[in-house]
Formats: sequence, C-alpha cells, structure tokens
Amino acid sequence: MSTPTRSTNAPSCSVSGLRVVLGRGGPDVVDDIAFDVAEGEILALVGESGSGKTTIATALLAHTRRGARIDAGTVRLDGRDLLAAPPREARGRRGSEVAYVPQDPAASLNPVMRIGRQIREVLDVHHAGTPAERDARVREVLAEVALPGDDAFLRRYPHQLSGGQLQRVAIAMAFTLRPRVLVLDEPTTGLDVTTQAHVLATVRELCARHSVAAVYVTHDLAVVGELAHRVAVMYAGRIVEIGPRERIFAAPAHPYTRALLVAVPSVTEPRVLEGIPGSAPSPGRRPSGCRFHDRCAFAEAECAEHEPELTAVRSGTSGAPDRTDDAGPAATGDVPVLTATGEVPVLTATGDLPVLMRCRRADHVRAQPLEFTVAAPVGTGRPEPVLTVRGLTARYGNRPILHGIDVEVGRNECVAVVGQSGSGKSTLSRAIGGLHEEWNGTVSFQGTPLPPGARSRSRELRKAVQYVFQNPYLALNPRMTVGRIVRRPLELFGLARGADATRRVHELLGQVMLSPAVYDLRPDRLSGGERQRVAIARALACEPELLICDEVTSALDVSVQAAIVSLLEELRASRGLSMLFVTHNLALVRSLATRVAVLSDGLIVEEGPTADVLDRPSAAYTQQLLRDTPGRADEPVGEGA
Repeated sequence: MSTPTRSTNAPSCSVSGLRVVLGRGGPDVVDDIAFDVAEGEILALVGESGSGKTTIATALLAHTRRGARIDAGTVRLDGRDLLAAPPREARGRRGSEVAYVPQDPAASLNPVMRIGRQIREVLDVHHAGTPAERDARVREVLAEVALPGDDAFLRRYPHQLSGGQLQRVAIAMAFTLRPRVLVLDEPTTGLDVTTQAHVLATVRELCARHSVAAVYVTHDLAVVGELAHRVAVMYAGRIVEIGPRERIFAAPAHPYTRALLVAVPSVTEPRVLEGIPGSAPSPGRRPSGCRFHDRCAFAEAECAEHEPELTAVRSGTSGAPDRTDDAGPAATGDVPVLTATGEVPVLTATGDLPVLMRCRRADHVRAQPLEFTVAAPVGTGRPEPVLTVRGLTARYGNRPILHGIDVEVGRNECVAVVGQSGSGKSTLSRAIGGLHEEWNGTVSFQGTPLPPGARSRSRELRKAVQYVFQNPYLALNPRMTVGRIVRRPLELFGLARGADATRRVHELLGQVMLSPAVYDLRPDRLSGGERQRVAIARALACEPELLICDEVTSALDVSVQAAIVSLLEELRASRGLSMLFVTHNLALVRSLATRVAVLSDGLIVEEGPTADVLDRPSAAYTQQLLRDTPGRADEPVGEGA
C-alpha cells in the first residue's frame, strides 16, 4: 500500500498510542488509539455504550473518570503534548486550547448562578482581556449561538431556559476563548429534531468560521451522516474502522460497522430493527483475537487467534487498491481530511482517502450488500382502550401547559407522542404516570379513574402503570447497586424473593443487553446508555400492563436501541403490553408505533396511524418536524411541503 504524503500544515489535534487503564496495572479501557483532526474538520466517534468514546473524549483534555488513568500516549494540540504538561499548565490549556461540551448541560451548569455570570467566569479564570472586553465577549458569543445577549437573558438562571437553549449556552461557553479543538460529548441527546437541527447548524458554522477541529462523540448515526467529515468506529476500546463518512456509510468494511448501520431506523420505511447479538465486553473480559469475533456473523476460527492490525481496505469490491495520491478537493468539504496508516497518523488534503479497519475478512464483508428488513404493515383497527385521556388540562402554577388533550392507548398498542421541546410531551406523560398533580380532566386505566398523584393510587395500579424516565443520571439511586435497584420492585410488589429474585434480576439484565458483571456496580460506574438500560429493566421487573416511556432511547446507541425495541415488541406480542412512547425520534416512531399524536404548544395538531401521519402529514408543524429530521432535509414531505 502506498503511503499518503504528509501535509506541511500540522493538524490541530493529533492523538497517538493513547491507552487508558483502570487503576495501576489494570485492564485497558481504550488502547492503541491514533487519529488526527484538522482545522475545520469534524471527526465523529461512534460505537456502542462502553466502547470507549467518552473515555477518549475526556482524555483529549488530559482527564479521566474516577478509577481510570492515562497509561500511555500523546495528545498534541498544535504540536504540544497536553498529557506531558504539568497539572497547572494542563488546566490553563483546557478551555483556551481545547474545550468540552457536555452531554447534559442542565447537570453541568451551576443552577444558582446566572447565565451571564457563568459564561463570564470562563474569561475571568483565564484572565482574558479587560473587564469591559470580557463583558463584550459574553454578549458576542451568545450572538454566535443565536441567543439574545441582552441584560434580561444574562440574568436568567439555567432552569429558566429550554433544553436547546441550555445546550447552546454550553456551546457558547466552549467557544468563549476560541479554542483550537472542541470536544462534544453527545450534545444533542434528548433534544427534539428541530432544536437538534439548530444546535448542529451552530456547531457546523462555528467550526468552519473559526477553523476549529472538533471531535464529536455520538451514538446517532443519522446525525453523523449530516455533520461529520470522517467517522471513527469504536468497539471494546479499539478503533475498528476509520475513514471518510460517505465511504464508510456506503460500503462498511468492518462487520461491526455494518451491524450498526443495519440497526438504524428509517423515517421513510418501517424497518425491523436488528440489534447485535450479545453485549460489548467490559474491560478485563475482552476476548482474544479480534475483539468482535464472538458477536460477528462473518467470523472464522482464525479470528479468535490474532487481533488484526489497522490496515487499509481495497476500494469498492473490484480489488483495486485505495488511491492515496492528491485527487483534488475533499469530497466532504473544503477542509483537510486526515487518516492514519498503521500506527502513525498522517495528514493529507485528498478527498479519496483509504478506509482503515481491523478485519481480516474486510473484502468479503464489503462485497455483501447492506440489507434492511421492512416490517409488515400493522392493522388499522382500533383495539380495546387500556388508557383513556379526556379533556386533560395541565398547568405549572398559573402557567397552562396542556389544553384539553384527548388520547387513547389500546391493548397491545404503542402510541407515540412527538413534538418540540416545550410542547407538553413530558407533562402529558408525567400526569398520566401520577408524577404531576396539577391537572384537570379524566385519566382512566381499564375503566378505572386514576387519581392525580401516584401515592393516591392503589398498589395494583402502581404496579400496572410503570414509568421510565428520560434522564438516566437522575433516575437511579446512586447509593444502590444495579442488582439492588432492579431487585427492589420485585420485592416491593411480592413478585420474587431470595435466590428467585436474584435469578430474575440476571434475566432482566440480559434482556436489556447488560453483562452480569454490572450486578454489583453502582450507577456512577456505568455509561449513560447502560444506566438507561438499568432503568428499563427496573420498570419491566414490575411486569406492567402499561409502560410510559419518556425519551427512553435518547441515551442509547443504535444497536441497544434496536434490541430494546425488539424486546418491547416481543412483550407486546407475548404479554399484551401497551405503551405510551414519548420521543423526538421520528425514524424510531416509524418502526415502533402503531399510531402517533403530534403535540404543539399543549395541543394535539395531528393524530392517526403512523404511516398516514409520516407519509402524508396535513399539519404544517408536522411537515417541519419531518424536514428537520436527519436524512430527510432534502426530501419532499407532504403535499404542502
């Protein structure tokens, strides 16, 4: 294989030989990580929960989670190694050279500090400019993220902003000192499609305008398809495939990448979502040879013996080698694109780059076309209602949120509720679940009226109607182990005790694709996606008849999401489980829901069978949601689009 020529311009960020381990001499969390990111380029890190994405993201700031440490490697920012810097110097370079945008800004922003003061604090800590210049910079950076910079907005507290506004404040804080490198950790998780589109446009524009290199950690491959220039696919602490976005999406060379793409839902057709069998191995439990071989549909006996090196695959399926000469402007934009050859990262300005991966059967894998199974159409009849909501009007204090909502969920039916942030989706689900008591109207379960508060409901009703929260970081008791969290409802409702309860907990963990090793761990040792799966297992432990899901898949990678959807579909078929599914993911709605209700400003503006609403939307609001959905921006939507 010929070697790409090295550009005279150094990359903004260069990672080589990065290894992060647990404790001293413990197993690796990530190892052998090498990549470059150029000015203005966005590199996406994708993979299942626990693959090491966030570990790499935090290591780019010379930081690790509790219990882990950086054991080897370099992270060079404009040629200077951040990992070798003294602690004081490293702290000074964080924020000024490399900045971080967290997954949950509501948890990372100080709730008792006004927005303007929090942004100004970044400038104060780094002694940037005069006091007057700092005040001006705060207003300037808010304008860059399309937020008002007036005194009234600067005086607001975080709880007075929407989720999209909070995320843009976090981006503004990251861009305040105009860093060279930006690390974004799932910044659009939990956002509706319209807010997500605005946030992504902000990131794209600011990176291009200020020539910022960005590392974008995400599990949302639809977002990657619209935002990233290159993609690095992570599995079990390794980069298993890296290359230009359009080439990896069109012809994935690694079986793992292929399996992830097959698990992606489509808003245009109801696909049968297929999760990857088994679960990703945790540090210390990874198999010999190729780390994916025990879950791989293409594996041979030799795959278990030797771990393959990161090498270039051949172009297409013709057998011609990848070109590495200067082939003109980059296909992904007017920015340099970087890649790696073996262990050495190199920079090149060509758009025709090799895809690098770890698989001895890459040529065979790429020769197989990607195939998606389309689900059979669901019946159009209305089943007997399990949940009936009539004239529901909800408020927070004197502020009305919902205005006369009517909705039904039939037995063995999934009804999706979609809409932008602030439309009232979560208020509706919380009122039904007994978590919000300020409402009027009628909510009935199997003909029995439900009192507003959960504490006023009978034990049988609390068991039958279960709620899964959106935020897995706040939904689990941090003092309890995973085993105890899932075991508690079994004991509380008299479903199992002793050894029988332990066995049942392990079964539930397996159903949500969690390793038995998490049984004795506390939530702080788990990723966001793993925590959400624990919350789902806890709800399923009650053997509910109605499951209220509030954005439950927003923190899950596509493979686990597919497995959860498959599990919920199985429970619908075997136990007649009914679901009210609140989500912003319209593609997931297509594969899961039988009917969909579109909520806007506390009113249902459109309701009907899923195919009718998504294929022939009558409301302008629904049409806009579909236009903002990743992958649908250029497609005609509805007759009035």
